[in-house]
Amino acid sequence: MEDKHPGSRSAGSPGDGNACPLESPGSAPAGTSSIHGHILNPAGFPLTKGEVRLSTDRTSEAKDRKYLYTFPIDANGDYKGSGIVAGNYIVFVFQDDKSLDFNENVPIAKEEDKLVNFDMSRPEYLSKMTPEERKQIEEYKKKNSEVSATNAKIQNLNALLTQARADNKAGNYDSAITAMKQATDTKPDEGILWVTLGDAQLGSGETAAKAAKSAGTSPTDPAILQKYTDAATSYKKAADLNAASKKPNPETAGVAYNQLGQAEAKLGDAKASSDAYEQAAKAQPEKAGMYYFNEAATLYNSGKLPEASAAADKAIAADPKKADAYYIKGQALIPQATVDPKTQKIVAPPGCIEAYQQYLELAPDGAHAADVKGILEGIGAPIKSTFKAGKK
Repeated sequence: MEDKHPGSRSAGSPGDGNACPLESPGSAPAGTSSIHGHILNPAGFPLTKGEVRLSTDRTSEAKDRKYLYTFPIDANGDYKGSGIVAGNYIVFVFQDDKSLDFNENVPIAKEEDKLVNFDMSRPEYLSKMTPEERKQIEEYKKKNSEVSATNAKIQNLNALLTQARADNKAGNYDSAITAMKQATDTKPDEGILWVTLGDAQLGSGETAAKAAKSAGTSPTDPAILQKYTDAATSYKKAADLNAASKKPNPETAGVAYNQLGQAEAKLGDAKASSDAYEQAAKAQPEKAGMYYFNEAATLYNSGKLPEASAAADKAIAADPKKADAYYIKGQALIPQATVDPKTQKIVAPPGCIEAYQQYLELAPDGAHAADVKGILEGIGAPIKSTFKAGKK
């Protein structure tokens, strides 16, 4: 036989028409046996493709050898096969029709499930390789180790990100902050990690502000404002990293700037908030209506009424069918209403009545329809919609 050493060798072409396909366990003939095992390549990693062949032909040259059974090696380096008649076999490992390794004495008893592993990183195997082959193995091991380390790092980051998002959703902001600080320390150049950290910090600030209001203390306590400042810093970091990357992600930019707009509004900086929402709209023009509406709602909730009205106009321009944008515009303008000293009637500021009427046109049964109808009736303005009381 040509296969005289356990090095990298060629066994020639397999016998034509003599390799038997893998049979499923359920179809194996009664009284037959099976085989299974795990295969490591010379670098000590699983051999991820190839096949295992069984033969009892110990006299033929490699090119003429007959193989009775052939079983595939899977992506984990495992193989298995059944339907084997009891006997003493030579078990070969093949890849790309080349014999890599073999075990020349594998007795398989009747109805036995034989375990046959191959470890090509063993000293005996490596000693038969050329210096160039061993050098290639070392380079492969180094590269594969680096890839494995990178994959493990990514898996850990994904786990932390999943955990933090779940914690944010559940309101466990401190836990999310801990997880994302660990993640950003590990990979400080990944924008989406900073977005999730910012979400946790913003949520923590809002929770603290609500607690302060309930306790009768100031929601603008320096400790609370610091949480908002931390969130703004994280969102800016995310946006800057994304912009500096080779392939900036529009969605990451949109989300980062959108959330930054909220944080800046909490800090009382209306201009910085508006600027952030503008950046979000530029990053994702197809979602400009949503970002401008978020800007309007955020500014309105922060008591910045003129700014909220201006943002509502931008939202309406981007999406004329956005009913709630008209509602916010009306709500932001109505405080400017005056009373005519001659008629003692309420005079709404320009654009206010039209905004309310358009809201009713678009959302006659909307959540604010009854309130809007009441406001229009209170100032003696016509109601131009199909809204009917009681359909709220």
